[in-house]
Amino acid sequence: MENEILAVFRILAFVVFAAALYAGYHLLKNHEKLFGVDPNMPSEGSSSRSYSKMQVFAIWAHVLIASGSVALMLE
Repeated sequence: MENEILAVFRILAFVVFAAALYAGYHLLKNHEKLFGVDPNMPSEGSSSRSYSKMQVFAIWAHVLIASGSVALMLE
């Protein structure tokens, strides 16, 4: 019984880890579209775009590390 419950958590951890990897791939693939210059925001400078980009990638890295560590702990 315990192994069945643990298997569900292993699968869930792997799915979250795979989703985080795919999210990183999507961020890198659409980098310019997501973080490029917006003509509707003339007051937005390169520093504010860089700061937004850094925040998104920092959150992504934390999710990737947390989901990977949970997946490894369940092994």
